[in-house]
Amino acid sequence: MLRGLTRAGLGPVENDQQFLEIASRYGFQSIDIDPTGLIAELGVDGTKARLNELGLVIGAIGLSVDWRTTEENFRSTLIQLPSQAAAAALLGVTRCCTYVLPSVDEPAAQFTVQATKRLRLCAQILGGYGIRLGLEFVGPHHLRTRWAHPFLWTARDTLEWIDAIGEPNVGLLFDAYHWYTTGMTVEEIGSLRADQIVHVHINDAKDVPVEEALDNDRIYPGEGVIDLAGFLKALHAIGYNGPVAQEILTPAPPTESAEALAERSRQGFDRVFVAAGL
Repeated sequence: MLRGLTRAGLGPVENDQQFLEIASRYGFQSIDIDPTGLIAELGVDGTKARLNELGLVIGAIGLSVDWRTTEENFRSTLIQLPSQAAAAALLGVTRCCTYVLPSVDEPAAQFTVQATKRLRLCAQILGGYGIRLGLEFVGPHHLRTRWAHPFLWTARDTLEWIDAIGEPNVGLLFDAYHWYTTGMTVEEIGSLRADQIVHVHINDAKDVPVEEALDNDRIYPGEGVIDLAGFLKALHAIGYNGPVAQEILTPAPPTESAEALAERSRQGFDRVFVAAGL
């Protein structure tokens, strides 16, 4: 598995180049980033060379399409997806991810039909460029009633929805925080197949009742109560060998420097990877 970073949890990073340099300096192997800015600055060959020089790969890009709101918004943002996918594919990117909120304002049946059609089309476009689509189920209890109608928030329900979407390149974005807040066990990870997991996020939770764990109040790996060693061991046991990217959401922007937070992140990864025997 590759140790990965997102910019969430690094505080004030000035630009993409600084993000790359920090990730490399602190021993990370993959980054989640939209590569279009790098390509505009360095070109495709220049970006490849820079990533190779720093020992990095791009773990995943975010799905830029607005698939949650109006048909007009969906269609207007979908237009850009082929060019974005093509640019990412030139850099060897094979993963694109989006999150799925556990409640919605529209009636759930209506939302499901609409979202299934839209994500199927996104997956078909991405698949043409060799890119998989990861859907992230979101577990924290407070978000299950944040909007009018419950939707889905477990791995099992998300996998059933993926079956309904019906495209072979769709799978899970598997986040440790959501694994924890949905009460999923290490043994249940063992029932998954590696090919059902597109991408992985890692983070930790404060020592509060799980029902009170807030989505935007996460802490760094190894600093909280989630069994991250068990999480990583189970993923390794089923054969997952892709990126494990840190994603730390906080109520307010961090005040420490990006360098200090990258070092804190490195130490956290060392703790949990060593504990997992990886």
